[in-house]
Amino acid sequence: MSAREWVFGYASLLADYAGAGLVAAELSGYRRVWGVAADNARTIPGYKTYLSRADGSRPPVFVAFLDLEPDAEAIVTGRAGPVDVAELAALDRRERNYDRVEVTGAVRGLGGRVDAVDGGADGLDGRVWAYIGSVEGRARLREGLAEGTAVVSRDYLEKVRAGLGPLRNADPLPDGLPVWDLDRVDLPA
Repeated sequence: MSAREWVFGYASLLADYAGAGLVAAELSGYRRVWGVAADNARTIPGYKTYLSRADGSRPPVFVAFLDLEPDAEAIVTGRAGPVDVAELAALDRRERNYDRVEVTGAVRGLGGRVDAVDGGADGLDGRVWAYIGSVEGRARLREGLAEGTAVVSRDYLEKVRAGLGPLRNADPLPDGLPVWDLDRVDLPA
């Protein structure tokens, strides 16, 4: 079998990409943190914005998302899913707060496949990528924290918790960030 490309999901990708071929996996040398944010006051065509569920307004906040931070002693539990070139390009556009980084040597499949796959002994038979916070995405979170305007979307938090459900060592508590009821709106390109 030819080698594939894989993406290691540790946050919302766990729930969004629950298709065939997912492999339970661990990523060594990183820990899961609330590390990046989107500036909800900016309009970026083809991206997203958030509206207050209470009144429909667009709050001028920084919406925080999970990230990976280097930590030699840590292990992040997640899932790896096979992707093709077109899917990788679509993920690169979606994950604007992140850089795609190869983590092949740091990921191992846990053998407990989420769905049957033909592949290596651990279910992973190619390069593995993870989306790790960009310099800009991390700077936006720092700005939001300094201004007291960094928040977590309740829907995002619940989506992540649902995706992590059966995995161990994976509770993404929002570290004191307020959790708001926000509706995500995808903007046209």
